[in-house]
Amino acid sequence: MKPTLLILAAGMASRYGSMKQIDGFGPNGETIIDYSIHDAIKAGFGKISFIIREEFLDSFKGIFEPKLKGRVETDYVFQSYDLKPFGIDKVIERSKPWGTAHAVLAARNQVHEPFCVINADDYYGYDAFEKMVQFLTTEASDSQYSLVGYQIDKTLSDYGSVSRGVCEVDDKGNMTEVNERTEVYFKEDGSVAYKDATGEHPLPNDKRVSMNFWGFTPAVFKQSEEMFKRFVEANEGNPKAEFFIPLVADELIKSGTAAFKVIPTASKWFGVTYKEDKPIVQESISALVANGTYPANLWG
Repeated sequence: MKPTLLILAAGMASRYGSMKQIDGFGPNGETIIDYSIHDAIKAGFGKISFIIREEFLDSFKGIFEPKLKGRVETDYVFQSYDLKPFGIDKVIERSKPWGTAHAVLAARNQVHEPFCVINADDYYGYDAFEKMVQFLTTEASDSQYSLVGYQIDKTLSDYGSVSRGVCEVDDKGNMTEVNERTEVYFKEDGSVAYKDATGEHPLPNDKRVSMNFWGFTPAVFKQSEEMFKRFVEANEGNPKAEFFIPLVADELIKSGTAAFKVIPTASKWFGVTYKEDKPIVQESISALVANGTYPANLWG
C-alpha cells in the first residue's frame, strides 16, 4: 500500500497577510504546494490529503483537481472547532483551530496507511520525499516514526528571525528532544545563533531542525487522542494554546511509546514567513526550473 501525504493547509497566514497556501510562485502561477505534490507523486506517494477548513473546499478543489486528476488520488480533511467528535462535550470559543497535531487527528477516520505530514507553505525538496517514502514503506512501525531533519543554516530567512524546532539526536539517529527556539537568525559572519531570556547562544550551522515533515503510522491517532483531551482540559481558558506535533512527539518519546528517527537531508528548505520572502522564493523556483529540476510548466 502506497503511503499518503497529509498537507496542513487549514491555517490562514496572519504574518503573511493573505492565503499564501494558494499564492502563485512558479513561472505559470504554481503554488508551493504544487511543487511538494509533484515531488511526492514522483517519490511514490499514492494519495494526497489536504487538511483545510471546510469553507475553503471549493477553492482548493478548483485549484488542484484539474491538475491532479488521473495523476494521484486526492482527499480533503476538515479541521474544525467542534470538540464533540473527540468526546469533549464543550464549546470553547477560539479564533483559530487547535494546532498541527489537532489537524492530524482530524484525519483519523480517513487515513488508514502509513503517512507523512507537511506544511502547505514550505518547499522541502525531492530528496526529503524520496527518503520519507523509503522509511514509510520499509521501516515505519507503530513504535518507530520519523521526521526529516534539515540543516539549520539551510532554513533561515534573510529578513528577520524565525522559530525553529531544534533537534537533539542520539547515537542511533533518533530524536531525544526538540526544543522550540523562537528567535533564530544569521549573524553578520554567517554563523547561526538564537536568543532567549538569558541572551544570545550559538548553534552549529549543520544542527538539525524540524520543518514539520513527519512520518507516522495510523497508530498515532489513538496515541495522541487522549493527549488532546488532556490538552483541551488544561487549556480551555487559553484561546492561543495550540496542540503541536512536537508536543505529541515529545510525550511519545518520553513515555517510551515510540522513537523518532531523524532522517537527514541536504536539501535547502524555503518558505514564506514574511512578504519580503516572496521574491526570494520565486527566484529559488526559477533557478530550479533553469537547472532542470522542474519543467517550466509543472503540470503541462
